[in-house]
Amino acid sequence: MMLASIAITVLSGRPEMVSGGSALVAVNSVGDVRVTRNGEDVTASFKPANGQLVGLVDRLGPGKNRIEAAGKDGRARLDVVNHPITGPVFSGPHQTPFFCETEAAGLGSPRDAHCSAKTRVEYYYRSTEPVADSVPAAPSWPPRGYKRLDPAAARPSDIAGGLIIRREIGVINRAIYIITFRHDPAEPLPNPWSRGRWNGKLVYSFGGGCRAGYRQARVASGFDSSLLAEGYATAASSLNVFGNNCNDVLSAETMMMVKEHFIKNYGVPVFTIGSGGSGGSMQQHLIAQNYPGLLDGITPAASYPDIVSMVPPIMDCALLARAMEGGSQTWTEEQKTAVSGFATWKTCQSWIRSFSPALIRPGSCDSSIPESRRYDPVRNPKGVRCTLQDNLVNIFGRDSSGFARRWLDNVGVQYGLVAFNEGRISAEQFVELNERVGGYDADGNLVPQRTVADPAALRAAYETGRVNMGAGSLGSIPILDFRRYVDPAGDIHDSVRSLSTRARLTRANGSAANQVILTNPAGNAVRLMDQWLEAIARDTRGGGRMEKVARNKPAELRDACWTPQGERVTDAARCEAMFPIAGDPRMAAGGPLAGDVLKCALKPVTASGYQRPLTASQLARMKAVFPHGVCDYGKPGVEQKRPPKPWLSYD
Repeated sequence: MMLASIAITVLSGRPEMVSGGSALVAVNSVGDVRVTRNGEDVTASFKPANGQLVGLVDRLGPGKNRIEAAGKDGRARLDVVNHPITGPVFSGPHQTPFFCETEAAGLGSPRDAHCSAKTRVEYYYRSTEPVADSVPAAPSWPPRGYKRLDPAAARPSDIAGGLIIRREIGVINRAIYIITFRHDPAEPLPNPWSRGRWNGKLVYSFGGGCRAGYRQARVASGFDSSLLAEGYATAASSLNVFGNNCNDVLSAETMMMVKEHFIKNYGVPVFTIGSGGSGGSMQQHLIAQNYPGLLDGITPAASYPDIVSMVPPIMDCALLARAMEGGSQTWTEEQKTAVSGFATWKTCQSWIRSFSPALIRPGSCDSSIPESRRYDPVRNPKGVRCTLQDNLVNIFGRDSSGFARRWLDNVGVQYGLVAFNEGRISAEQFVELNERVGGYDADGNLVPQRTVADPAALRAAYETGRVNMGAGSLGSIPILDFRRYVDPAGDIHDSVRSLSTRARLTRANGSAANQVILTNPAGNAVRLMDQWLEAIARDTRGGGRMEKVARNKPAELRDACWTPQGERVTDAARCEAMFPIAGDPRMAAGGPLAGDVLKCALKPVTASGYQRPLTASQLARMKAVFPHGVCDYGKPGVEQKRPPKPWLSYD
């Protein structure tokens, strides 16, 4: 709150979302100013930095605290709300049960029920010795070519180029986090007033997969030593890995708290760059949309728009396989592929082996969750349910059964519609497929009836931003989307997902000029993103944020693909000929490229709705399958209305 010309700002985060009992605070004056915390003088904590006074205000009490500043230029006050370092801040009540894994991470026994542990700092150096002499058999850390450094011992003679890495491991928001940067222990650490060897850039990593949580888990220990050598800092945590806990709100909260800790100790990043593929790409998209300001640029690899809108086509695979295998019709691989929409039917088979329907089955728990604690409809109906929707219960709520509300729906979906209209499957195949496809019950079992979404879950999916709608800062920060072309191999990381995100960005913002798609690229995404962000920062010309992002792309950042010989190709037609884009079961049923319709609007079944004839009997059978009508993709989906509001809380 501003009372005169003095202003107080929190540099470490949002004032209403402070955590850990402290905040890095700035006062826009370098004169004679007195600063207090809840009436107690803390002026001594402040020092000049970049034309203002900056200080770490600690000993904040739980809840609301008041910071005041007074000087010859006036007075100001700001209320900050402090939350425990164990969380939560905005993700809602903590998930229970929750199994600690601090010992497996080398942090010793947990100190409390929140899996807290003593923070550990380690140093490693790159050795001049041959790699075979410096790589232990186990564990995977330190990485190849690195050795442990004891700061209290004599300096080793085999340090290569003075490259020493500091690795901090601790627990924040029940997650195990790792912060890594280049630092010689003989020198001062970077801090909010002096960066030292840190270049001011923070790379935050997000991990892939998708699984229900109920566990602390561990964070991958690998790092890009070349980035660290150049002065970048990196951060990650176990709850920023979707394979540990597939909850983007929890991921955003944890990232915010880890970044806050980083800022309070080491300084405010010039840029924070998101990095990571697959499930990590979903987190980057959704954090940029729903919690703007945490990420300045993102580099999603093997990307998907989000997890919620991916659930319908993923779940379709198991349904299609059952319908085809048990019916009277014979299906060739080419026909199966046509109905699936993918480049090959192998993609559906890959989904079936991994997530279809495991993602919505309560028994899909990590092995660390004891069998005795898991749900069983007879023996333990109140046990842990490891479905995606139950993992997101703070967002979607519970229905009358006590289970989480679910947005999955296939009412009105005409599977194989495009293939039928194009003459790639017969009329009888088309009709029987839709008669047999069925749906899922609450436990993810395949049943004859189609699946009906919970209306409140549909509303929540869109209103809370669980569906990537190209909104928030996602429409105005640089996006460098890069992937390997793996479609013909049946890999689930298919290329159409980049274009789905582009379609959503274009619809929301009138342009997707902030997104660059690179296929089979050369070069390092973080360095390219850094160049882009630096160019934007140097631009003092007028114009909106999107305009600046678009006009400051480095010359090499245009949509492109690379041939096997390493040639960079920017001609879109040539790239598509080399790397053709396919679809998925919903797109093959007439759905949009954006892939964001969870439940379609309906229209009557009519003969004119098909480009090839059905017999009167077949048309009657289709009307029996679809008594309320078939999907009308010319209209928005049910509850698909408006962009989500940012910075929602689920308390």
